[in-house]
Parts: sequence; C-alpha cells; structure tokens
Amino acid sequence: MSARQSTSGHWDRYWAEREEIDDVYSNEDRIARQLAVLPLDGCWCCEVGAGSGRDSLELARRGSKVVVLDYVRTSFRVIRRQADALGLTVHPVCADAHRMPFRDGTFDLVFHQGLLEHFRDPMPLVRENARVTAPGGHLLVDVPQTFHVYTAAKHAMILIGRWFAGWETEFTPAELERVLGRAGLIVVRTYGEWMVPGFFYRSLRYALMRGRVARLPKYPREVWPFGPLGRAGRAWLGRHRAGLYTCAMIGTIARKPS
Repeated sequence: MSARQSTSGHWDRYWAEREEIDDVYSNEDRIARQLAVLPLDGCWCCEVGAGSGRDSLELARRGSKVVVLDYVRTSFRVIRRQADALGLTVHPVCADAHRMPFRDGTFDLVFHQGLLEHFRDPMPLVRENARVTAPGGHLLVDVPQTFHVYTAAKHAMILIGRWFAGWETEFTPAELERVLGRAGLIVVRTYGEWMVPGFFYRSLRYALMRGRVARLPKYPREVWPFGPLGRAGRAWLGRHRAGLYTCAMIGTIARKPS
C-alpha cells in the first residue's frame, strides 16, 4: 500500500480552488433525503469533515441546531458564504475529528460524507463519532463503494500521485455495516446511489475548467434512450440488496443503544 495519505494541505488546496460552490458537484441531496425520516427539528446535529456544508445547511433550514466540524478553515469560508446568503446559522468548530471537543452524548445526530475513506484505520473515527452521539441518537456514514469504475480510476490516479486527496479507500455495504457494529452501534439500514453524471465526465469537466480550456455544462443533456434506461435500471437495482454493490456511493445509518 502506498505511503501517501490525505493531509490538511490537500483539503486547504481543494477548497481554495472550489470556493465558487456552484461549480462543485453536490451529493444530490442524498444525505438530506436519507435523514428526512428522523425527527431532527430542534435537535443538535454535527457534520464531521463538513467540507461544503450543504447538508448541514439543509438541516439548519429544517430547524436543526447544527455544528460543522473540520480541521481546515478554508471550508468555513465556503460554508459561511452560503449560510449568509440563506439567512441560516451554523456553528463552525475547527478541530481534529479523532478528538472532538464535545462531551459524551452531545448530539442527536452525527454524520459525515466523503470522510471515513481517508483514514487507513476507520475505527478510531467511528468510535469517536459514537462517543459524542446521544443514547438513542443516530450516526450516518457515507462512503465510496468498492465495486465501481470510480474505484478503479481512483486507484490508478493514486498510483501515479495524481489523486486530489492523496490517498483514499472504499467499502462494501457489508464492510461498512461491520465497522459501525464494532463501534457498538445498531445498523438501521444501508442505502446506495449512483454517480450522475459519471466519474469520467466529471473528471473531464474539472480538468478543462482548471486548465481554463473550456467550461462544460455541469449536467449534460441525456442521450435518448440511455438516460431513461439508466434511470429505470438504477431504480430496479435500488430495490435489491445486491444492487448496493453496483452503486458509486453507499451509506449506513446506525443507532446508539439507549
């Protein structure tokens, strides 16, 4: 395994280059939709490794009290700009996710997307997540899924030292559920979603933008009949456990025992 790792420098550079948040792909409200079934109005929530903070801002819009934690301050500029525009309040905390400055059981919900895969040993982070989650509260962890073209392309770029985050891994649905179970949490359910538009289109778009060569549309028009067929296929796969193993991204929601 390569000695490369993700560092604060990678993320400072990443968010400095993406302060224009409209140019950055969102997770298409994946997290917000999964959390919609939880009664979070007036509850304390914490997004760990907040990045753009878009999911936290949606929770704040719904009435949650939200802390955004990150160990690089660059992302807070992105979050504050959005919060000010929307008239919302979130509470930024700059800290190490392995040693969060909160008491045991502080939050009704702890969640992160695009974070766990950057740690070679996931357990210290997940156990710290569980520590600050209140009894009966929930933890949501969202990560890349192992069996996908995104994974193959990512590891090729890691091998030649061109991956934006330095290093990254991935999980199968079963592996992610085992990690949360080992932290003493009870798995509620696991979900998955696909990357639309695809990884290669996104990579090409970013490369052309960075080189100031061209500006491709963020979401290209679907080419009939592949667009409708793709949507129908994803809907069918989404109804089956095996379909999770074709998704680009997966997540597990777990509950801390009362």
